[in-house]
Amino acid sequence: MTGQLANRYAIVTGASEGIGQGIVRAFAKAGVAGILLAQRNAEKGEAEAAHLRDAYRIDAVSLPTDVTRRPDVEAMVAAAVERFGRLDILVNNAGGSFPKRIENHSDADMEAGFALNYWSAFWAMRAAFPVMKAQKYGRIVNMGSLNGVNAHMFTVAYNASKEALRALSRTAAVEWGGHGISVNVICPSAMSPAAKTYFDANPEMRDRILEQIPAHRFGDAEDDIAPAVVFFASEHSGFTNGNTLFVSGGTQMNGVSWRPKVDD
Repeated sequence: MTGQLANRYAIVTGASEGIGQGIVRAFAKAGVAGILLAQRNAEKGEAEAAHLRDAYRIDAVSLPTDVTRRPDVEAMVAAAVERFGRLDILVNNAGGSFPKRIENHSDADMEAGFALNYWSAFWAMRAAFPVMKAQKYGRIVNMGSLNGVNAHMFTVAYNASKEALRALSRTAAVEWGGHGISVNVICPSAMSPAAKTYFDANPEMRDRILEQIPAHRFGDAEDDIAPAVVFFASEHSGFTNGNTLFVSGGTQMNGVSWRPKVDD
């Protein structure tokens, strides 16, 4: 991946751990000139930015950002453009879910899910578009979810908002492709600190899921997921537009028995 992102500048949301951390480190290895790490936890964000500066000698800056707030998202894009003078790559990675039966979801639950997983990306894309249009170049990578594709139980807010994100991405690919902007989606499956904590507390589910992954292992954020993001973020992906790529060890084909415990 060396040199694929040379002279390019990026924003990555949710960038200090898990898949986001894998992405920013892969971007650094691919030669990105600068990255703005948008992270709600300021301490974690700055720690990762400091690591990237020290290890890769790139212009890495952390900006405390709550992506569920439109002003924060718009300020994030403005800050990147002010610092770097341009914005080539936008990775909407921040997201999350909570287990609850459909009938127990309140309107507020659904609104919170969409704010985090859909509106945050929409606001960021809308803010980035004028800059990318003027440059006649842009790469947008949105992180989807196999939960939505496979209709996993008890995460309807997450599922619905992530599938809405895929529809947004395809539509933007059609409308913005003529401006040199590509928009693609990755549905990943990788171990993360949050997943490890959950599986450590639920080893039977971990083992059951592992048996159903065709690759017979869990994915690694930096080694398995991030290289696909690097491709979509690079010049080589200009004719690859509006796609959903499943980087999941094959679990998109038959799904897995993901059934978290919920209160009745």
